Amino acid sequence: MSALEWPQHLLTFDDWTALPVDRRARIEVVEGVPSVSPRPMWFHLRSVTRLAFLLDEQLCPSMSAGAEAELVLVKSPPTVRIPDVVVTSASVAEANPARIAAADALLVIEVLSESTKQVDQVTKHFEYAEAGIEHYWIVDLDPPVSMITYRLIDGEYENFGEHSGSVVLDFAGTSVKLDLDALVDPRAQR
Repeated sequence: MSALEWPQHLLTFDDWTALPVDRRARIEVVEGVPSVSPRPMWFHLRSVTRLAFLLDEQLCPSMSAGAEAELVLVKSPPTVRIPDVVVTSASVAEANPARIAAADALLVIEVLSESTKQVDQVTKHFEYAEAGIEHYWIVDLDPPVSMITYRLIDGEYENFGEHSGSVVLDFAGTSVKLDLDALVDPRAQR
């Protein structure tokens, strides 16, 4: 097993895009500095996949939801995050981009895990707001499964609700029904 070679300077956006893919870890870049975390475990990945699918099935045809897309928050020095779920326009999704610009993200969702909880609740909360992403949702899979929905108001996220169980939310004029318990147990679907 060879170690990934890192440039010995702050990464530029071009440096970032030229790095080889390393499937052993999730690698993001924050202000030019690589940020490495463990790859998500099976239950986390399964929940993220379900969440992206459920959203994508219910969104209006002009929107699309996907899992684990690279999201460019800032190009110089680069900050590129990999949120669990991103909702963008269908036209952006159909272009099949290698990464999505923050300006094209309508909603970003993070599903908490032990290794990313602090980053998701504090650091990314600030970064996504600063990038102007209007909606940010955080899902906690610990029982009872719950979700906090935030909306950007005057440059800061305001809590628009804390949810558990089955919830119906209005997102961009579309009514979205999510059974949060079904994210961890498909038999729980109501």
